[in-house]
Amino acid sequence: MTTTYTAVMFDAATGAQNTYTFSTETDLMEASRIRLVEAFMDYVDHVQLPKEGIRYDVQTALKNHALGVVTATGVLKVQRGDIPFMVMISRADPSEQVTGS
Repeated sequence: MTTTYTAVMFDAATGAQNTYTFSTETDLMEASRIRLVEAFMDYVDHVQLPKEGIRYDVQTALKNHALGVVTATGVLKVQRGDIPFMVMISRADPSEQVTGS
């Protein structure tokens, strides 16, 4: 079963905000919060910024089960320098959200 997510990423240095939609073959919201962040970063690396060859460090990742959202902060490492970021990832279809777990 494919699960689609929406990720809203904020650039802490400039205040810029971007929204991304990506999919995984399994529901990573039920997996560890880091696995979901890794799937998003893999999407950014291969689809959004394929020529950059990004790296990243996650400093904090929290999962709010009741709201079905993972929030992570860290540093995106690209050719033009390090970019502090915050990203919030949730299922794109709110009806897929599992509440109370």
